[in-house]
Amino acid sequence: MARLRVGESVLRRKPIEHIDEKGPAGDVATQLTRTLGLWQLTAIGVGGIIGAGIFTLAGTVANGTAGPAVLLSFLIAGVASAAAAFSYAEFAGLIPKAGSAYTYGYAVLGELVGWFIGWDLLLEYTAIVAVVAIGISGYFSFLLGEMGLEVPKWMLGAPGTGDGHKVDLFAALLCLLVAYLLTLGIKNAARFETVVVVLKVLVVLLVIGVGVFHINTANYNPFFPFGISGAFTGAATVFFAVFGYDAMSTAAEESKDAQRHMPKAILYSLAISMVLYVAACLVLTGMQSYEDIDPESGFSTAFKSVGLGGLADVIAVGAIIGILTVMFTFMLGVTRVWFSMSRDGLLPKWFAKTHPTRHVPTRVTWIVGAASALIAGFLPIGEAAELTNIGILLAFVVVCIAVIVLRYKQPDLPRTFRTPGMPFVPALGVVFSIWLITFLQWQTWVRFVVWFLVGLVIYFGYSYRKSNMAKTPGTDTGTS
Repeated sequence: MARLRVGESVLRRKPIEHIDEKGPAGDVATQLTRTLGLWQLTAIGVGGIIGAGIFTLAGTVANGTAGPAVLLSFLIAGVASAAAAFSYAEFAGLIPKAGSAYTYGYAVLGELVGWFIGWDLLLEYTAIVAVVAIGISGYFSFLLGEMGLEVPKWMLGAPGTGDGHKVDLFAALLCLLVAYLLTLGIKNAARFETVVVVLKVLVVLLVIGVGVFHINTANYNPFFPFGISGAFTGAATVFFAVFGYDAMSTAAEESKDAQRHMPKAILYSLAISMVLYVAACLVLTGMQSYEDIDPESGFSTAFKSVGLGGLADVIAVGAIIGILTVMFTFMLGVTRVWFSMSRDGLLPKWFAKTHPTRHVPTRVTWIVGAASALIAGFLPIGEAAELTNIGILLAFVVVCIAVIVLRYKQPDLPRTFRTPGMPFVPALGVVFSIWLITFLQWQTWVRFVVWFLVGLVIYFGYSYRKSNMAKTPGTDTGTS
């Protein structure tokens, strides 16, 4: 009987129609402020999607994996990502609450599923912030060198990344800076993000607008130098450049009209980003033969090859701006997931307290800022990157499955957006995400298993008993 009770408890879920948009019992100390409009949300989504994909991955995949077919790699990844994006959009309009995949999984598939998605995203998002900070630090060092400025070697990288390196100081400070911006209040933080995203898009448009006049169509031949399989392999690589809306959807509780705006913002941000990605790939592979593209600074070398080396510094600045917005979006995401889990009682309620006037979770924001700063400062980028990827793909799987389950179990719920092609579109998201998981290295699986076991201990040692749902009579266990 005890075993049955435990089994039912881990499947408990709060009926969607009873999900309160506010904190427990109307607790003002655990409420967020609804200030974000449609275009601010879209800017946050674009900020999370466009970054390293254009300035780094496009050249890397074109040179060694797909050739000119890199644009197909982005299109394939975009279609697969769109399958998940439709599912996120349906949930965002249905459940206008912080937490994104964690909240959706919790509401539909049960507490244990929601817990593990949330638990894994805490590490994944934090690691992404750190990896991106390290990438920006490299561009920053490049710019300092271009200006003839020298800084002490000890502050230029993590131990083991170069002679005399002790800490990547710039990357660590950048993590703390983003945390500070987020503690100023979502309205001020989103205003900053919107301005920076606009600057980033303008830089990308400048690159495309100038580069298009230097395209040599002969560079597109052969279009598939690595075969059609190269385009698919490239899609697995660049897929990690076409999500970001998942982190943006964690801000649903801070949207003025989440049920109408969140679905639109998710789809708008992905569509805008894909148009820019495809155009940038056409310019890059048209300006220079794929064999000559520099995997690390593709656009810089491409412009130098046509006598426009002066744009290299502009591109470096654009890369810094572009990648900075990725940090902002994912740190916003991890803090809202953590806040939501704590407010639900799965983690200590202390973390769910918001600032009395700014109404943002400052406690978890500073903790995430410090954690990402330590990772960015003292781990090489390769080791930090190993902490990412699998959790987000599993979140995609959970959300796509959950939207199918909910559509058939509760078809009459008031949905402001409905995923088209049900159940085939979300099923495509599941299949593609699982396929991409097979490309991950064994070290990633080891990390996942260790983190999973730690989460298992915390859940049954604390969360299982402290959950708000454990105190709710008549909790829906989904067994009917």
